Amino acid sequence: MNLRGLSDAEAAARLRLWGPNELRTGGGRSLFRIGWQVASEPMFVLLVASGAVYLLIGGLRDALALLGFVFVVMGLTMYQERKTERALAALRDLSSPRAIVIRGGVQKRVPGREVVPGDLIVLTEGDRVPADGVLRASTNLTIDESILTGESVPVRKRVAAGAAGPVRPGGDDQPFVFSGTLIVGGQGMADVQATGERTAIGGIGEAVRGIRDTGTPLGREVRQLVRRMAGLGLAICLLLAVAYGLTRGDWLNGLLASLTLAMAVLPEELPVVLTVVLALGAWRLSRQQVLARRIPAVETLGAATVLCVDKTGTLTLNRMSVRALVVDGRRYVLEEAGERLPDACHELLEFAILAGHRHPFDPMERAFTALGDRTLAGTEHIDRDWTLVREYPLSDELLAMSRVWRATDGNGLVVAAKGAPEAIVDLCHLEAPASAAVEALVRGMADEGLRVLGVARSRRPASDLPGGQHDFPFEFLGLIGLADPIRPTAAPAVAECREAGIRVVMMTGDYPATARRIALEIGLPTAGGTLTGAELDALSDEALRARAATVDVFARVLPEQKLRLVQALKADGEVVAMTGDGVNDAPALKAAHIGIAMGERGTDVAREAADLVLLDDDFSSIVRAVRLGRRVFDNLKKAMAYVIAVHVPIIGMSLLPVLLGWPLVLRPVHVAFLELIIDPASSLVFEAEPGEPDSMRRPPRDPRDPLFGWRMLALSLLQGGGALAVAFAVFGLALLRGDAAGDARALTFTTLVLCNLGLIFSNRSRSRSALATLRSANRMLGGVTGGALGLLAAVLYVPALRALFGFSTLHAADLGICLAAAAVSVAWSDLVKVRIAAAGAPSSRPASGGAGSGPRAV
Repeated sequence: MNLRGLSDAEAAARLRLWGPNELRTGGGRSLFRIGWQVASEPMFVLLVASGAVYLLIGGLRDALALLGFVFVVMGLTMYQERKTERALAALRDLSSPRAIVIRGGVQKRVPGREVVPGDLIVLTEGDRVPADGVLRASTNLTIDESILTGESVPVRKRVAAGAAGPVRPGGDDQPFVFSGTLIVGGQGMADVQATGERTAIGGIGEAVRGIRDTGTPLGREVRQLVRRMAGLGLAICLLLAVAYGLTRGDWLNGLLASLTLAMAVLPEELPVVLTVVLALGAWRLSRQQVLARRIPAVETLGAATVLCVDKTGTLTLNRMSVRALVVDGRRYVLEEAGERLPDACHELLEFAILAGHRHPFDPMERAFTALGDRTLAGTEHIDRDWTLVREYPLSDELLAMSRVWRATDGNGLVVAAKGAPEAIVDLCHLEAPASAAVEALVRGMADEGLRVLGVARSRRPASDLPGGQHDFPFEFLGLIGLADPIRPTAAPAVAECREAGIRVVMMTGDYPATARRIALEIGLPTAGGTLTGAELDALSDEALRARAATVDVFARVLPEQKLRLVQALKADGEVVAMTGDGVNDAPALKAAHIGIAMGERGTDVAREAADLVLLDDDFSSIVRAVRLGRRVFDNLKKAMAYVIAVHVPIIGMSLLPVLLGWPLVLRPVHVAFLELIIDPASSLVFEAEPGEPDSMRRPPRDPRDPLFGWRMLALSLLQGGGALAVAFAVFGLALLRGDAAGDARALTFTTLVLCNLGLIFSNRSRSRSALATLRSANRMLGGVTGGALGLLAAVLYVPALRALFGFSTLHAADLGICLAAAAVSVAWSDLVKVRIAAAGAPSSRPASGGAGSGPRAV
């Protein structure tokens, strides 16, 4: 069989010829669809209604101006939406199924859409088959084809014997595999025969589930606030229209004033902010090597109090190498990768290789094969000299696997076994003294951070094989210790978690001493001791909950036991994030508040159950994701606080002049102008804001805390109230000194615009002053500020625009008044921010009391 597969050039050519391996889906929204949705939004409808009223009262110029603003607002909103759609499209590309292919003799993982006819694909337990194909190699391969047949029982596969054409899915011992089906056991290789819509599942059709999902408590809270404000605003607008018509006798202008107030009251930016900030946050997360399969998980990250992580490949590099071998009680250490293997160890290594898969994917198996290739004159002779008869796989009851071989030049059978040292000792039925000696050797190797496996052999006549491994008369051959270097980023990442009040819990299948050694090297507390899987099973749920609160290292843990650990931590009030990669990890990933699947070595089942996918399997990427999650939630709150604050002066200056019988300050065109600043500021400027300097030096937030807590609402209302007071004072003083309505309106509107910008700067940070934030770069901020000041200058000094807005010319002294008033507003906003912060820090998670708990108090 050709094991080299296609070359990269051949694969690229076939991809161009056959197209991507994907089904047609609705994908993202088209530009027309986005435009239609924008046109149906309340703000758009209010602008059109205002234009219609202007036409009724003969204000053609004002109507046309509003129509122009309609297109500007629509364009701005469509830009925001398209940016969000591009981010979501990038996430959809990343979240498409992955496939392992052999290209040019090299095994690599590629996006499933890049698989082409003729590719040689590797099939492993837990993955989904990426395309239709014919099986060329197989080891105990079973596949769940229920997605095509509806039959839940997995079917057994066999290697193709001839060139028969494909048959329908279902039935045992068929050599064909089908796209979308799930590998539930074994492994194999297949030649791809059909991709995309030419597959069996393509004939049926399947819609890819959309990635957008804001049906969360956060989204419901935002929508509820918008509905309440819209309802309240509608009632006030109707009263205002009636009051204006009765007191001034001008019902059309009264309707115009009420429409202005409706535009001022409607906080339509809030849902947009939620969607844009979370979607772009997920896109930023993907650039940190973390894919968000469910976007709300981005903000949930900031609330995580416990990170449950596997050791191998997450805290370590997952590049196993043989470092020590023990034969007849004597230990041989390999200091360098190219060092020659002692002759006494040859049989031990050969049987370790015979006990594993011939073309392994597991890092330990590959370490054995690599050493064998260097020191046993290659391992190709295994295919030539031995024929595999039967395999006894690893099980939860016995952590060992055996393979039965027949030599090509003999009739007898040879059995090679490999597994956990205690399992191999059990299989060999060693006497107590010998068993104690092996246990001491294992303990010493594990204390050095080595992962230890035992190896045994047996011989049997060529007759019927027994049903289990215990029925063979095994002979103990020795121990092999493997080293997996710790990732250089692991220890700093653990330290950062502890400083952020996040507890790190290591769950591994390794020997307890190995787990403790790794924990000490990365700075994980071990004062709470180590809990093994066997000890865990002996505990009641209540007892496990108590131990889980103090133990940070769990060893010899099976995937099924991880679920109990997650449930115990959740019962203790923790917000749990958990990593996993195997099929059996899926229940625990689903049960955790935040499931994190491994992207490089993880199975498709684990990825489908997870909220996040770690693209590089590096623990430090999780910590960066937590930091970004906190930044996203901080920026979300800043944007929401700004939106509420900025609406206060707009509502006030739309309502108060009418109630006091003064000239109107704001008309629809003025509110539309302000929306040109509010929209991009709320959804783009704050989204791009860098994280707070102390974001990883404060405890996790409590996810039960509402987004619109009393501190946030108090801050917004007081900040907005200050801007309203300043703008109202400027307007009142201008009228008192006898200024014409156009002069007073120009002064007040300019003050409002500058106060608006001041609110942006003041809300950029929850702890720093507006001036201090100038030291933090924000590309979007410069564009919004410059654009706002440029537009303000245009409406003040371009005669046609000045007349449209009903302004008089402002002189330098007038601008000085506006700047001074805005400065007072900014100073007030900063003062309120400091006082609110001093009244009490935002609610955070209480200390869990675990041994690994970092600082929890602010």
